[in-house]
Amino acid sequence: MSVSTSRPRPGVTVVTVDFPPVNALPVRGWYALADAVRAAGRDPETRCVVLAAEGRGFNAGVDIKELQRDPGHDALIGVNHGCAAAFAAVYDCEVPVVAAVGGFCLGGGVGLVGNADAIVAADDAVFGLPELDRGALGAATHLARLVPQHLMRALYYTSRTATAHELHAHGSVWRVVPRDELLLSALELAEEIAAKDGTLLRLAKAALNGIDPVDVRRSYRFEQGFTFEANLGGVADRVRAGFGTSEAKATTKEAQE
Repeated sequence: MSVSTSRPRPGVTVVTVDFPPVNALPVRGWYALADAVRAAGRDPETRCVVLAAEGRGFNAGVDIKELQRDPGHDALIGVNHGCAAAFAAVYDCEVPVVAAVGGFCLGGGVGLVGNADAIVAADDAVFGLPELDRGALGAATHLARLVPQHLMRALYYTSRTATAHELHAHGSVWRVVPRDELLLSALELAEEIAAKDGTLLRLAKAALNGIDPVDVRRSYRFEQGFTFEANLGGVADRVRAGFGTSEAKATTKEAQE
């Protein structure tokens, strides 16, 4: 279980998440990811970051089993702060971030890619928020950056997923490629971006963030308040109690719906 960093091309840093079996991150995983992205953005030699993942899918959100093992709310508070830190690290990264998404991208995964600057997706990629099936709320802020408003709401209420091709049609995915070409295609886009002047890229990133119509950090924190309300009211525990004993099986089922 790790978050690793590499530099396969000049000016390009790849941050890779590897938390088997389905890249559902525990509290420490979200903070490790945030630290790695921030460090890459601060590096003066980096002009573009690629966010990638090992394994079957890009990200399955938070580690629900970690929440279930905690008799109190420490894990919930930790993962909420950890997710907020990781999402903000991607959004505030001083250089552009390209997300390379293969397989399932669920829950917190949508939070990550929704804050990225560009998305390259494999043809097997699916995106969705199964939050209502997990006793939680959140990341609608980020899904709304990927699909139109009414589609976002329908996906959110039903816990259904959208395919990479559907997101490409909406303009939020740059390219859809075969799975075995995913990292190469993401690196090609990152390399094209990294060919620009590093100072100008940093200015461009700050300028584009500054003209965003929605403050993604404040919006996401507002959503999180309802997650806490669901937990304090007991509904979250009731819903999570029905979460399958096999996380990988549950994730696969949701990704196919």
